[in-house]
Amino acid sequence: MASIEQLKDFIVEAKSKTYVGGGITSPPSRAGSRDIGYQRDRWRYLDSYFGGTDFAGQETVWFEDDTRWAMNYFGRVIRPDLIDAERAGIVIKAALDTMYREKRHFLGGMEYRHAYGYYIDNSRGDTGHFSGREVIFVDGDEAYELDYRGGLIVP
Repeated sequence: MASIEQLKDFIVEAKSKTYVGGGITSPPSRAGSRDIGYQRDRWRYLDSYFGGTDFAGQETVWFEDDTRWAMNYFGRVIRPDLIDAERAGIVIKAALDTMYREKRHFLGGMEYRHAYGYYIDNSRGDTGHFSGREVIFVDGDEAYELDYRGGLIVP
């Protein structure tokens, strides 16, 4: 049986090796989805999402064949005159890479300054149950937003 700390450590590892780390995409699990996964030992992670500039997705973690954790998210560029999807992605990847390496966690409490914008991620809760929001400000205006929530899957 895996502990909550082992789960948290695997989530940080998987997130850093997939979207942030430029991981290899997997075949779509659903029509139109873009999937990127990671596996180590008895752990498996899948991030499956739809869209581009505006997007929705779900991250799921399994231990052996049991679903243990999931997170849903929806993000969008609010001000395309200030930031586009490519630049927002650059800011997000840089901020998350820093969070995973330096803080070894994946939930909120992060501010990151980048040439393309000021990233802020705030959340409440913990690995077991949480919700949060990440935003990018450009010249003081909110230009991008993403809301997320998730937690443990209990049978």
